[in-house]
Amino acid sequence: MVQIKEFRVTLPLTVEEYQVAQLYSVAEASKNNTGGGEGIEVRKNEPFKNVPLLGGKYTSGQYTYKVYHLASKVPAFIRMVLPKGSLEVHEEAWNAYPYCKTVISNPGYMKENFFIVIESYHIGDTGDQENVHELPPDKLKTREVVHIDIANDPVLPADYKEDEDPTKFKSEKTGRGPLVEKDWKYNVSPVMTCYKLVTCEFKWFGLQSRVESFIQKSEKRLFTNFHRQVFCWMDRWHGLTMEDIRAIEDKTKEELEKQRFQGEVRGMRADD
Repeated sequence: MVQIKEFRVTLPLTVEEYQVAQLYSVAEASKNNTGGGEGIEVRKNEPFKNVPLLGGKYTSGQYTYKVYHLASKVPAFIRMVLPKGSLEVHEEAWNAYPYCKTVISNPGYMKENFFIVIESYHIGDTGDQENVHELPPDKLKTREVVHIDIANDPVLPADYKEDEDPTKFKSEKTGRGPLVEKDWKYNVSPVMTCYKLVTCEFKWFGLQSRVESFIQKSEKRLFTNFHRQVFCWMDRWHGLTMEDIRAIEDKTKEELEKQRFQGEVRGMRADD
């Protein structure tokens, strides 16, 4: 059975600010997870149009195609059964902000037996809307909602960094933070929520439920850590324009090409 979870991440930002914040943070996080023969290869980053998303509500934006070379990011029990060279994941994303659709696959080995679809909708609220992704009743019934609190949810010791702790960060540019109250999201302005619908399937007899549960657990870990960074890096990205972001992305693509073949493996590992 396909697993469907909707992660809701609330942030003290405007929807417009998050567009820049997310793209800046993706570029930075890519560098932090690339090295030692592993990491992220950007193959395409270009505008798209006439692609209907969310029932045709959105049709144009920015398309990216990335390949993740990530042996150490895959848990040991999967590495044991997959052949060498098959641990390569492809990611296509259609960013029609405030809506974005990402499809992750393994065309070289698993083909149609494995996919992750992440549909993100960014809305100026506190994360309490019932069905922003307009799911039909059968999918709505199986969907599980998971609220992520970037300030109060625990993170693994391997992931914790004091300068990426929202309970300790105060923005010099905006005065926002630190997020110290239990119900901080109802007491901040501005506020917005990323509604991230994750659908995953891994067809492999005997491994399916274990791998799908691992994927959903990994997505929660990734979303938590990433959005802690988005908030705590505010003074780095606040005030940047979309032109600045495209220039940063171009520079990052070049840096990743060099970095992937140098130094040590970097970033979050599956077995941490």
